[in-house]
Amino acid sequence: MPLVVQTGRANQNDEQRLEGLLRWLPSIPTKAGKPRRVMAVMADAAYGVAWVVALVVAMGYRALLRPRGNAGKVHGSGLGKRRYVVERTMAWLADDRRLRLCYERTWGSWQGLHELSACLFCARRLDAVRQRPRKPPD
Repeated sequence: MPLVVQTGRANQNDEQRLEGLLRWLPSIPTKAGKPRRVMAVMADAAYGVAWVVALVVAMGYRALLRPRGNAGKVHGSGLGKRRYVVERTMAWLADDRRLRLCYERTWGSWQGLHELSACLFCARRLDAVRQRPRKPPD
């Protein structure tokens, strides 16, 4: 589920927005009461520069970032096996009719539409989880 959504200019590099995303990342409440924290950052080669890896590690996350320049090599983090989660979320955003083309004149309304779309994804996911049949206790 998308926990943080941030839009930016088309001519801005992806790695320039990563620090802001990590600072906005909330802790996840659990039933036990102690909130969980995201422990690793996974991204493609756009984020695989040395200063981004150092930033991620300095912020206390495990860096699962594919280094730039290793196009044919598989990263040891299993990035190819888990990357579908990010790609699926991006496909969901692209499938939202209102977000296909930018008709908005301000950044705030464009950001708000992306956040609203992410909230709808979360609500649908929670609804699907709640409707699953539960196993009867033994």
